[in-house]
Amino acid sequence: MTYDTLTLDVTDKIATLTLNRPERLNACSLGMAGEIYAALDDLGDARVLVITGAGRAFSAGADLQAKAGAQSISGGRGSYGALMQHYNPLMLKFSRLKMPVITAVNGAAAGIGCSIALCSDFALAGKSGYFLQAFINVGLVPDGGASWVLPRLIGKARATQMMMLGEKIMGEQAADWGLIYKCVEDADLQAEARALAVRLAAMPTVALGIMRQNIGAALESDFSTALLREAEGQWIAGDSADAAEGTLAFIEKRKPVFTGK
Repeated sequence: MTYDTLTLDVTDKIATLTLNRPERLNACSLGMAGEIYAALDDLGDARVLVITGAGRAFSAGADLQAKAGAQSISGGRGSYGALMQHYNPLMLKFSRLKMPVITAVNGAAAGIGCSIALCSDFALAGKSGYFLQAFINVGLVPDGGASWVLPRLIGKARATQMMMLGEKIMGEQAADWGLIYKCVEDADLQAEARALAVRLAAMPTVALGIMRQNIGAALESDFSTALLREAEGQWIAGDSADAAEGTLAFIEKRKPVFTGK
């Protein structure tokens, strides 16, 4: 499948989705949101997903100047419709993926771009990368799940700082806060993301997929519910081919070879 606003490459079990509107700093139009949504069903035999941006930015946020047919995303009604019909379904789809997700943040990750950057299990940023809740600067409120995600990642005080003051959080500060997994030199960003992707692609994908979903669910459930989900997930993972291989390799005292099944 070909796309107008992104590129998708699946090589060696690694899917790389590159937001590709560099002339607009990869601002996420409704068209791009729809193409990302479709691309998540087009990952083939991938066992890990890497998301990054072409050019100088990861994503500058929603494209307030773009229209999809007659639909604008500006104004109250337009914003509500865009969220309910496009951006919110996309964020939910990210949360339900059954493989690990890496985001490699080059430059700005603002607005909905920040939410996409933080939808991953491992967010990496270059030192010039930054995270920005820019909504207050135009009289709007955070969306894309930011009000749910940020307090859980960095606590209420820092989340409030990001959202109400609209300040840039640079890559090194984001790593120090625990907002992201790691900050690296700009020149090393893609290589670091690729090395991590290679490592994850060789791991038991069924278990990783269940793990990422259980982590997300545990953030909004009680302890007994989390225990039940773990038991149910262990049943599924325990019946996987990779679990059988892992057990056999342990008995035979060798390194397991996982196939993602």
